[in-house]
Amino acid sequence: IRRSKRKKRASDFIAEASALSAGDIVVHADHGIGRFIGLRTIEAVGAPHDCLEIHYAGDDRLFLPVENIELLSRYGSDTAEATLDKLGGGAWQSRKARLKKRLLDMAGQLIRIAAERQMRSAPPLVPAEGLYGEFAARFPYEETDDQQTAIDSVRDDLAAGKPMDRLICGDVGFGKTEVALRAAFIAAMEGFQVAVVVPTTLLSRQHFKTFLQRFSGLPIRIGQASRLVGAKELAETKKGIAEGQVDIVVGTHALLGSAISFKNLGLLIIDEEQHFGVKHKERLKDLKTDVHVLTLSATPIPRTLQLALTGVRELSLIATPPVDRMAVRTFISPFDPLVIRETLLRERYRGGHSFYVVPRISDLAEIHDFLRESVPELKVAVAHGQMPPGELDDIMNAFYDGQYDVLLSTTIVESGLDIPTANTLIIHRADMFGLSQLYQLRGRVGRSKVRAYALFTLPANRKLTDTAERRLKVLQSLDTLGAGFQLASHDLDIRGAGNLLGEEQSGHIKEVGFELYQQMLEEAVAEVKDSGEVQD
Repeated sequence: IRRSKRKKRASDFIAEASALSAGDIVVHADHGIGRFIGLRTIEAVGAPHDCLEIHYAGDDRLFLPVENIELLSRYGSDTAEATLDKLGGGAWQSRKARLKKRLLDMAGQLIRIAAERQMRSAPPLVPAEGLYGEFAARFPYEETDDQQTAIDSVRDDLAAGKPMDRLICGDVGFGKTEVALRAAFIAAMEGFQVAVVVPTTLLSRQHFKTFLQRFSGLPIRIGQASRLVGAKELAETKKGIAEGQVDIVVGTHALLGSAISFKNLGLLIIDEEQHFGVKHKERLKDLKTDVHVLTLSATPIPRTLQLALTGVRELSLIATPPVDRMAVRTFISPFDPLVIRETLLRERYRGGHSFYVVPRISDLAEIHDFLRESVPELKVAVAHGQMPPGELDDIMNAFYDGQYDVLLSTTIVESGLDIPTANTLIIHRADMFGLSQLYQLRGRVGRSKVRAYALFTLPANRKLTDTAERRLKVLQSLDTLGAGFQLASHDLDIRGAGNLLGEEQSGHIKEVGFELYQQMLEEAVAEVKDSGEVQD
């Protein structure tokens, strides 16, 4: 399928051509995968022409006039897997045709899911203006434009009488929680129950506190369901949910256990969706049939991003940072005791605290000993997910209250923890973490007006795998605020497009490159929508 892209201006050609570097793998819509060599001026019909020189298998060359650059797309960041095509062979066209058929089938399925959702109705939720205005006025900051747009979209969705399914994608600390609070307020005041599902007990506690604060003085009961809650209190909360006395419940996937039944669930809020396992997501799907669903994510998982890109799921982007927020300075270096000592002490001298994160529980003892030796003047707390809940809670509270200088932990600090005084992060063996994990961890610092620092340490004498090296380079280049969405696009590229509809897509992407794949998928979705045919 030839692309119907808008015709580009001459200045765009040069910009696009200069964005390519010699050696980049590119995909030509008609000839397939080749290697870009550079810009050449060649004589044709007695006049000079600017062309892009592209090499194919068997030393074939193609000179593409710059005005036809829209036929080219980038292969994506995973070029190690790319095999060059032969010019003039039919293999590329038949590969594209096969993929198109598969994509049409998949688009049919996607649209059927979306259409079924459209067919269902959900109670329209419209708040009383005065009360809603008062609740919104409790927000202590100025809403950013993106945040306001997201809030308005959610209000429109809730009022539409169809089940909402919206993904709010915003960087860590960009104010997604406020969008959720307002949606919860609307549903609860209209007499429906709200479930807020989070991946960790610590995040659950933090959200519970936030909700209690914002809803104080209102006739709305808020419960908490996670392993940090005592058995008696949990039993009462469950009973309250079943009888409809608890209006909003915040909890971990314990909420998803079959032991809990809601009397009148109207809104499901899922925070940090990328941390839920497949089983939990399936259980969420069962809960989701006729309720409004609002998903919050800083790095959307590729599958979600794919759905959002193809317009099957509503998406709101919060890309503007709150006023006064500064980007986190990111450094990558081999493990060096002196650098680490200096980094931790510098944070201590400016009155702040530090996170030190290791990939495995088994690394904690070694690093704890190292810290005792290298920075004996600092107080270090150790935390990991397998501790008894009460003990973990005590340690986190003590760190929160400033009784320790450094929190040495596994990735339990990855999601949603909000400690404004912690502005230095050191990661041990950064090569062992995934891209969105590193990104989420980095988002734990720099949540106030102070400049924050992240130091990713690597083993001093080991060579990194290509993927690990690429991840870290991407992260260092995404120093800007609001890079979460770009990052998920990179991750999408690095991991292959995840399992769209749970089906392995990365193989298909390798066949035609990422940009063209995405475009063909969008076209397939549009084609199925236009034809109105949805196959069973």
